[in-house]
Amino acid sequence: MQQAQRSGILAAGNWILDEVKLIDKFPEEQSLVNILDEYKSNGGSAYNILSALVRLGAAFPLEAIGLVGDDAHGRWILADCKQAGINCDQLKSLPDVPSSYTLVVSVKQSGKRTFFHHRGANAKLEKSHFNLNQSQAKIFHLGYLLLLDKLDEIQSNGRTQASEILEEAKQQGFITTVDLVSENSDRFTNIVPCALPYVDYLFLNEFEASRLAGIDLMELHDEQEMERRCMQVFDNIFAMGVQDWIIIHFPAGVWAAQRNGLRLFQPSLFLPEGYIVGNNGAGDALAAGILLAVHEGWPMQEALKLGVCVAAASLADVTCSDGISDIKSCLELGEELGFRK
Repeated sequence: MQQAQRSGILAAGNWILDEVKLIDKFPEEQSLVNILDEYKSNGGSAYNILSALVRLGAAFPLEAIGLVGDDAHGRWILADCKQAGINCDQLKSLPDVPSSYTLVVSVKQSGKRTFFHHRGANAKLEKSHFNLNQSQAKIFHLGYLLLLDKLDEIQSNGRTQASEILEEAKQQGFITTVDLVSENSDRFTNIVPCALPYVDYLFLNEFEASRLAGIDLMELHDEQEMERRCMQVFDNIFAMGVQDWIIIHFPAGVWAAQRNGLRLFQPSLFLPEGYIVGNNGAGDALAAGILLAVHEGWPMQEALKLGVCVAAASLADVTCSDGISDIKSCLELGEELGFRK
């Protein structure tokens, strides 16, 4: 089916229940801290992006592919998605396998988070669970690579199942988009590159971009040096095969590069002291805003602007998505707070 006839976003990958604990300070070993509040919320790339799109008021179909366990966490996820109007026909429940969950410990004053993750049912997701023919969506999103055990395995043909799924999606006419997880390992250069020739939009933060491209972007405070290194990162990653756009987000804003040579920068919002309640899910919120705009045919500069506004809205809540409201409100937040210079 041609892209012009397609409508909607099909998101596959990680379905995680976040158990968020808001604490007063992070403890040293064998010491005590106070839990100030606690929440349950969506977590994982696919779940976060679809949840954000619901809150933004996306006027097109939202569909899910993934696995949960036949347990309380899995039932919570399924009920939440169905109530939100997300098509769960390909979000399956596995017996005798726990749902994936993450204990998210967030420090109130700084917004910094620490994650204790149980991979659970997500580790069982494989190619046989995908029926792309069943969907008429315009965009197929897969994430997070490096946190999907079966899909990340290098097979005898030198490829991963994730790369084969993305290739099939391209052949069927989807726009393909991918996000990575910030894993502290050398697996970036072993696992990710075989999928990139089948990716139209690649989302990364500065840590993931550094690991994938072999160029350090971390803690750069000189804007010109950051720009120079981002240009090198773009060259390195396009050489791995990304088809259209690479989008790198970091606290100061977003750099985006198109294969044809276009380079764009969008500064993030100027956030007053005390605004940030939690950083959890901000990257997924940004991706959701950009994907909504891409789906609707917005120019990329406008898509990036919406993305940073949605990310800023998410920072006002300790959960991944509960701070997000409709598109108009997110853009108004940008006008109210202003953007960094």
